[in-house]
This record gives sequence, structure tokens and C-alpha cells, in this order.
Amino acid sequence: MVITRTPFRISFFGGGSDYPAWFETNGGGRVLSTSINKYCYISCRHLPPFFEHKSRIVWSKMENVKNVDEIQHHSVRETLKFLNIEKGVEIHHDADLPARSGLGSSSAFTVGLLNALHALNGRMVSKNQLALDAIHVEQERIKENVGCQDQTAVAYGGFNKIEFGGHQKVKVQPVFLDSGRLSLLQDHLMLFFTGFSRTASEVAAEQIKNTPTKATEIKVMMDMVDEAIEILNGKESLVEFGKLLDEGWKLKKSLSSQITNSEIDEIYETGLKAGATGGKLLGAGSGGFMLFFADPEIQSKIKDSLNKFLYVPFRFENLGTQVIYYAPQESSHSK
Repeated sequence: MVITRTPFRISFFGGGSDYPAWFETNGGGRVLSTSINKYCYISCRHLPPFFEHKSRIVWSKMENVKNVDEIQHHSVRETLKFLNIEKGVEIHHDADLPARSGLGSSSAFTVGLLNALHALNGRMVSKNQLALDAIHVEQERIKENVGCQDQTAVAYGGFNKIEFGGHQKVKVQPVFLDSGRLSLLQDHLMLFFTGFSRTASEVAAEQIKNTPTKATEIKVMMDMVDEAIEILNGKESLVEFGKLLDEGWKLKKSLSSQITNSEIDEIYETGLKAGATGGKLLGAGSGGFMLFFADPEIQSKIKDSLNKFLYVPFRFENLGTQVIYYAPQESSHSK
């Protein structure tokens, strides 16, 4: 039995530049993001040969299958094929937060599953390899409209500037802040669940299609990554970070008609009227989690104004995907 724990992530700046459609033709991309202490858990083991089915996959559905091609869960099916897993397996998925909510949950699943299956087969692979393999599975095998930041952010963990392009494809640079400044930043962040989920790949399709005509906006959003790091590393008020989030959200909304809607706009405006400096909808858009930046002293007012939405406290984390339980079977079976 192997159990992995993989964090979800929050992306602050640079989203859109992590799609190959952008960085392969525009000299690279970059984002500023952090993993958070909300997790995806994957447990897996070789399934003993006492059942009619060969494998069991438990997620929001329970699948009992006799061969890999029958598996409905795209990531499980394609990851098992990618790793040439021929023995029967049992895989269980549990998570702290709902899927399709803008926190990189799909990529956390794929990274965690890759980590678990490698461990089940007695292999330890690098975080970089896990990220690249997850990118390959999602982009090339499942054919999803996804970028490269989620897989990288949740594999590595931590508060990072991530660059895309070149022969390495991904490059992770930790953002170092003194503990007081880092804690203050976290104290200013608030997370609310909008109550509606969406499929990121479908939402992102239009944005990717629009990419060639949105070069100016994406370049400005990329520049915000370094601008945000300068604010964090400087002595000025963190309020400037919040103002930059607001600017970034306005730009992001212009990339596609799918990113926002009247309900989301109303949630955001309500937060601002209650005192938030800025914020953004996380992920591809159209639903999921809304992030706000606000002075801790007025956050109770924002919670009251948005009391019909679930408030989710969180902190940053820096471990990335981890094998948290490893008990190899003395003998394995297959049907």
C-alpha cells in the first residue's frame, strides 16, 4: 500500500503564459504561485486476485474493470498506460476541497497518482520528473487544454516563480521572504468558494484560441510576476500587492468571454465594496474559488458581506507531493 499527499495551489500572476501555445512561440512564460495546505490524497495497492475484476478505481464513482481501457477516469487510465502498469491495482482518491475549482486539483491528482504508482513499483523519481510526466499525460495523452504551471507547482510545492520554455520546459525558483513578511502576506489573503465548479479544459479552450491576439495583455501579466516579487522583497506596504492582483484580474477577464460571468463579477465587487484591495478568480475561470487581498482588520466585514459563500482558511506549504505511507507488499498478484 502506498499513500501520497499532493497540495493544491494558488496562482497569483502570469496565468496564460504557461500554455505551450504561448511560450513556445513567444520566448517563454512565467507565473508566481504557491502551494497551500489543502491536499489531494491517493492510495493505491496491487489488487489481490480474488475478484472478478482486475482493478478498482474509487473517486466520485466506483469503477470495477477487467482491463485498463475500460477505466472512465481519464487520468487513471492514461497514467496506467503511460507507466505500463499491467498488474491489477486498487486506487482511492480523497481530497480536502472539491474538484474543478481552480486550485489545480486535476493536476494534483495526476502528480499524486504518478508518485504513488512509481513508489508502488519501487521507484523514487524527482519532483521535476513528476511534473514533466504529469504535463505529458494531461497534454499529450488526455489532450486537455491545460498549461504547465499546475503540475509543476503541486509537484515541487512552495512559493515559487516558475518559468516555462527552453530545453528544460519548466524552471522553479523559490521566492524567499523573511518569516514576518511571508506571514503578513498570508494574513492578507482570503479564499471563498463560489459554489459552482467547471471543467477547466473547456473554459481554457477559448483562451488558448485567443492567445495570438492577446500578446500585449499576456506580456503585461507576465511582467506582473517580477513586479509582485519586487513588492514582496521591498519595504513598501503589501497593499501594492493587492492592487496588482486587481489589475491582473481585470486583464485576465479580457482574455476570454468564458473567464467570468455576472455572478462572479458580483462576488468580486461585493468583496471590494466591503474593503478588499484586490483579488482574482483562481484557475481557468467560470467558477471555483475567489481569492481576495484584504487588511486582516476588515476581513470580518468581508466575511459578513459574502456570508452565503464558504470561507476557507489556508496557509502556504512547501513540501509538494509526498509519499506519506509506504508499505510494500511482500508478494504481489495479478489476474
